[in-house]
Amino acid sequence: MDGRYEKSGDVMSDAAVQASEPIAAARSVDAVKIYGSGEIEVRALDGVNITFEQGRFTAIMGPSGSGKSTLMQCMAGLDDLTEGRAYIGDTDLSTLSDKELTRLRRGRVGFIFQAFNLVPTLTAIENINLPLELARREPDREWVDSVIATVGLEDRLNHKPSELSGGQQQRVAVSRALASKPDVIFADEPTGNLDSRSGTDVLRFMRKAVDDLGQTIVMVTHDARAASFADRTVFLSDGSLKGEIINPTAEQVLDYMKILQVGQFIRGVPEGATMDQVLEFFEELEE
Repeated sequence: MDGRYEKSGDVMSDAAVQASEPIAAARSVDAVKIYGSGEIEVRALDGVNITFEQGRFTAIMGPSGSGKSTLMQCMAGLDDLTEGRAYIGDTDLSTLSDKELTRLRRGRVGFIFQAFNLVPTLTAIENINLPLELARREPDREWVDSVIATVGLEDRLNHKPSELSGGQQQRVAVSRALASKPDVIFADEPTGNLDSRSGTDVLRFMRKAVDDLGQTIVMVTHDARAASFADRTVFLSDGSLKGEIINPTAEQVLDYMKILQVGQFIRGVPEGATMDQVLEFFEELEE
């Protein structure tokens, strides 16, 4: 078994996921992240092995506290692993100095944040070009123009963030992440601050960036509908990789999340819980 399924909705085991060996834009090997020590020790990541393929859109999902945001931060070089390795392409992040890591993030990694993080005094095009300016790189005008056309910002380039809607601001953030032709883009809840329509527009632009521009996107989300835009959704729980769905639908993602939530609940049921308390929880999952 090569670990890949093309049929929509196929759920793969942890072993099958780890057996896959695609061309990697980013990957982790035995990734462990521990906060605290002794009685207050928390293993946010517990030996995660995962590969994010070039030219694909991957969503990371899991219950609250599952480790999904920690995984993204460590793989993006924003936080250090306690044990294991994280790679961007063939570069082992643990071998880099702080300056080298900063240069890698500027040139080879793109970021899309929930809060947009645009500079309010700069225009849209200046925000888009900012990472290139910081890296002292000349923009590839043809590429930047194609990015702007893909996200539909041609008539908003000279507007400042305060003159743009939330959806338009996030499109600027997507363009900024794409402008430097990064190896991989990490998106942290990119639609979290948007209404449903604006969020759908941004997800469609991210999907087009993968399909039309060949980009690689890794998105952390709690939204099953957002995950359905991805080629692949991977699931974490208690810091461990539990499985994935290829070509997911929102309904399939929701069903899998319920399984993980039930598992978390069963492990956390206090001694002496009544039948009424157990039934109440399951009823909440169905809502």
